[in-house]
Amino acid sequence: MKYLVMMALSVALAAATYRVAAAEPCAADNRTRVAANDECVVIKTYGDTDERTSLIIFIHGDGYRPDPSDYTPSDYMHKGAQLFGAKGVVAISLIRPGYFDSKGNHSTGNSHRDGDNYQPDVIATVAAAVKVLKKHYKSEYVVLAGHSGGSAISGVIIGKYPGLVNAAVLGACPCNVADWRTMRRGYNRWSLSLSPHDFIGKIDKKTKVIAITGAADDITVSVLARDYVAKIKARGINATFVEVPGVGHNGIVFTSGFKTVIEQLLKGRT
Repeated sequence: MKYLVMMALSVALAAATYRVAAAEPCAADNRTRVAANDECVVIKTYGDTDERTSLIIFIHGDGYRPDPSDYTPSDYMHKGAQLFGAKGVVAISLIRPGYFDSKGNHSTGNSHRDGDNYQPDVIATVAAAVKVLKKHYKSEYVVLAGHSGGSAISGVIIGKYPGLVNAAVLGACPCNVADWRTMRRGYNRWSLSLSPHDFIGKIDKKTKVIAITGAADDITVSVLARDYVAKIKARGINATFVEVPGVGHNGIVFTSGFKTVIEQLLKGRT
């Protein structure tokens, strides 16, 4: 009995570690924070509105570390957003629920970051943030640009919320989460996570998808995104898979290839 109580306490403490509660009301100005799904999501915004504003939202990966005390900030996608912010293009780097940036700003919510990372509450919060920002900036064209876990979340959103966004760039995407976990560990215990491949049949036919993975990526290997693209293309979705030679998992978002595919999607929109 004592053992069971200790185990329950350990689970509760672990859950608390990844849950960030709001210390004060959300100061949602839609440039540094956005209120979404009862959470306060930290964002970094570049660019400005115009008569026909395009919106691109960058979503970072999981940032797994064996030791939770060793977690690093999750704002590396700020660099990509900064490249695209301009008049008529609002580029936003979003900090996922439960994660933090280099200045210590935390998005509220549960990250689930040491396992089962793409649970419905995370997806709902990110999708709600996209919806609020789309409305706020009166954006007629919305692109999601994800990396790793951010790609998984983006891939779920385009299927679970068809028509919310117009296009998605999926960098190093674990597009079939069950297969990915099995490849990584030999088994899949992420029973609560949603996966892009589960929502293939619901993607709006007008959505454009570009998946890009490094050929040297040994974490989210190319076959995961390649197979996903093949399946959505079979449904008539405008989808492309790009493999970048010699590039690993974390490097893909800093390549010219990643920048180029975003430019392709934004061409003629500014």
